[in-house]
Amino acid sequence: MTGSGLVRLELEGEALTRLSPVLEADRAQAVADLLAENRFAPAGQPPGAWALHLSIQEGRLVLDIRRQDGTPLTAIVLALGPFRGLIKDYQMLVDSHILAVQEGREERIQAIDMGRRGLHNEGAELMRARLAGKVAIDFATARRLFTLICVLHQRIG
Repeated sequence: MTGSGLVRLELEGEALTRLSPVLEADRAQAVADLLAENRFAPAGQPPGAWALHLSIQEGRLVLDIRRQDGTPLTAIVLALGPFRGLIKDYQMLVDSHILAVQEGREERIQAIDMGRRGLHNEGAELMRARLAGKVAIDFATARRLFTLICVLHQRIG
């Protein structure tokens, strides 16, 4: 990456303190992949390096976009309603994956992984649609952001 797009990402939320090993691995991989390569361009801004603070507050997704030095730029607040079914399905697939791994069911694991990929694709398309006109993102960036929304949305259990 050439110093533009997301260069810093911070996740905020209580869910982060109680992630299962699978969700923690998903979170860590999504963050690492996002910071290694992404397309993230706030509308109306010249190309630049951005920091993103991602959180869920009062049932809404908050994308707090800042300049690289931490100066606030804008906050985008999105209702989570359109994402809820996908998030619920994501959690079901994570739970099924954990069980399949414990049982050593390789074919089941592969089927679940295919389902997760499809779910991520659907979540990415929704993310791109919800951010249209606000932030330009590519498909891979949208997929990783969707993963992070799912991680942040975990209920206390």
